[in-house]
Amino acid sequence: MTAIQYLKGVGPKKAELLGRLGLETVEDLLFYFPRKWEDRRLGAKPENLPFIEKVSVLKGRIVLVKDLYTSGRLRIFKTILDTGAVRAEVSWFRRHSPRFDVFGLLRKDLKEGAEVWVVGEPEDPLFKTRLRGEEYYLDGDASAKLNHIARLVPVYPLTAGLSAKLMREISRKALQERGGAVGDFLPAGLLSKRGLFDRVSALRALHFPENGFQLTTARKRFIYEELFLMALAWALKRRQTLRVLKGFGYEVKKHLLTPFKERLGFEFTNDQKRAINAIFADMRAPSPMARLLEGDVGSGKTVVALSALLLAVENGGQGVFLAPTEILAEQHYLTFHKFLDGLKVNFALLTSSVRPKEKKKIIERLAAGEIDILIGTHAALEEGVKFKNLRLTVIDEQHRFGVRQRAALRLKGDKADMLVMTATPIPRTLFLALYGDLDLSVLKEMPPGRQPVKTELADEFRAFEAVREELLKGRQAYIVYPVIEEDGARGLKSVKEEFARLKGIFKNVDMLHGRMPSELKKKVMDDFVSGKSKVLVATQVIEVGIDVPNATVMVINNAENYGLASLHQLRGRVGRGKHGGRCLLVTGQAVTEDGGRRLDALRSSSSGFELSEKDIYMRGAGDILGLRQHGDMDFKIADLSRDSGLLEAAIADREELLRADPDLRAPQNAGLRRKLIELYGKKWSLIDLS
Repeated sequence: MTAIQYLKGVGPKKAELLGRLGLETVEDLLFYFPRKWEDRRLGAKPENLPFIEKVSVLKGRIVLVKDLYTSGRLRIFKTILDTGAVRAEVSWFRRHSPRFDVFGLLRKDLKEGAEVWVVGEPEDPLFKTRLRGEEYYLDGDASAKLNHIARLVPVYPLTAGLSAKLMREISRKALQERGGAVGDFLPAGLLSKRGLFDRVSALRALHFPENGFQLTTARKRFIYEELFLMALAWALKRRQTLRVLKGFGYEVKKHLLTPFKERLGFEFTNDQKRAINAIFADMRAPSPMARLLEGDVGSGKTVVALSALLLAVENGGQGVFLAPTEILAEQHYLTFHKFLDGLKVNFALLTSSVRPKEKKKIIERLAAGEIDILIGTHAALEEGVKFKNLRLTVIDEQHRFGVRQRAALRLKGDKADMLVMTATPIPRTLFLALYGDLDLSVLKEMPPGRQPVKTELADEFRAFEAVREELLKGRQAYIVYPVIEEDGARGLKSVKEEFARLKGIFKNVDMLHGRMPSELKKKVMDDFVSGKSKVLVATQVIEVGIDVPNATVMVINNAENYGLASLHQLRGRVGRGKHGGRCLLVTGQAVTEDGGRRLDALRSSSSGFELSEKDIYMRGAGDILGLRQHGDMDFKIADLSRDSGLLEAAIADREELLRADPDLRAPQNAGLRRKLIELYGKKWSLIDLS
């Protein structure tokens, strides 16, 4: 690979700036894609594509130049252009300097009689012939027409010290010097079948397209490429898992499972029964289980996972239950305590707030096999945490953990089974893309007695009246605010400020947020669970895992600022007992159109599956499913929610390819094999390919 500093027009200083963008080689620059394209063509029909922006461009002969001063030491360089149709005015603004001529270069180039192209922003939308100048190019400049004007022009993400003009010029240079050597790894048959450009043609058209059709086709090529590689990597990862033999088996002995089921006090739903049967079948299979348990808020995922953990313990193994936050881990610990009380099962809680002495004791007991089930946070992933006989790992809120973290947990147990859970329902195509190495069980049924939560818009007065009504009945309430500290800039109410006010309105009020010490958070939750405190003023930290059946009313302030998935999760904290629940949405003064749509959707549906699809459509899969957080999907151009059609095509093509060549050994797939190793071999441990 060629270091970027040796590309003509770069050099060491500019290379350092490019390094801030992660561009170290010429090849990096080739695959540094524009974020949008500007249409700088004169008289061209608008492309009407979301990634092409029409900008104001003038071409003409300069007939007058003026250099003006203002009272505020601002200088204006004004040019009058004769475009052949109209006379246009372009103004350039600079702060006056006594040390040098701020318009020296403009004065040199923009002389009366010069033929120029100008790009700028209209000073008034009604007067397109009065521009605030941004860029100009002399009409005889061949390089300008190649890169900057009279065409669709790429716009790249920049950093301080790098200009858009330089980025276009060095991108063109990179294409000229190295663009023809990028090679293609997609089989020719696939390119033909899907109507895709070859990689070289697509690269040139993506950076400097001739028209919208060419750009759309180039984008399609690289979107498909990213989705196909990811889909293929998932399939190979799954195949790799199935080739492993775990070397131990399970029997359903029932000396723990039967008394556990009897103590539940309720019958499993049909969905829960199906999920448990599928999980038990996986655990009794020769290869390690890799299954995702997907269920709406309150659908009973925890008892399904606990059933699987008890099967492992019945057969002499250990289990670990991993939660993303301490509050959630502590809630699961309390749930386990309730369901396992009286059974011969030893379980412990390990989080970063456990005191060193206690932590050491837990780790020793775990290694000796004296702890059957460990409930923990990321602390359970630490190198010093070892199990004597780990048979099953359960990961709650799967989207908050990545492939590498799942792999780290796998290393704790020799070929252990794995069950991951999420309360964020995922459309089928996205599931195949995001979790292609997992089988799927879905819980849609709610346990008997669960009632939909009544959701309504309210002002603060009505919301607090609803809280008073529930408190008088002996119930409890959550009041949620979006930020911890006051945020005057966005006009958001804060937990700390409102907690001080609410203590004067209600009795037995407590506060919970993510920055509190772990011991204090635990005390606050214990007091609320026990009923000692009646009103919990909190941030979004309570959105998952909190189970207080006596809490019947939820007030969400600045509700327009939350995504649908978060609002639905928060709403799911109430109505978990026999009394039903209410969720009151209090908005700020300015609700955006998107914010209003989310609130309308929440009020019209109680289905997490329906709301998740709407949320993904509104905000994109990356935001909803946490992809940007754990970085498993390093997409440059693909978008899972937008590109679902291409994703389905990529998955179908993957299946066809692997049926014909399961290990990618055919000569025509050699390049594809090398690319997968480069992208995923180390990150996803695709050792079968290496």
